[in-house]
Amino acid sequence: MSYRILIVDDQADIRKLVRMTLEFGDFDIHEAPDGETGLRMARALKPHVMLLDVMMPGELDGYQVCHQIKQDPELKQIQVLMLTARGQSGDLAEGAVAGADAYIVKPFSPMALIERVEAMAGATVDI
Repeated sequence: MSYRILIVDDQADIRKLVRMTLEFGDFDIHEAPDGETGLRMARALKPHVMLLDVMMPGELDGYQVCHQIKQDPELKQIQVLMLTARGQSGDLAEGAVAGADAYIVKPFSPMALIERVEAMAGATVDI
């Protein structure tokens, strides 16, 4: 089974790094450059796992996108992994309040990212 992964990050080089890290897994990888596009794509694709940056330009940051996904009965089963440079305890707490399922701080270990995404994808019910 191929798992749908949605990477939402405003930095193209980070999206590319995550894609390259995950491309050897059984994943169907999609990308969005900002929160609004990410939320729209989440509604259309219903990914198994969504990797969300916190700080992005535009109307919605990663916490807001996560909160909207977790409040939507059609989307709340999506596993949300916050992937961000913001790693202070307050940031982690804000991610938990938004409903994030996991939190990885940049810079990240590629192996740790692969293991976390595989575990999260395997924990999803088919959408």
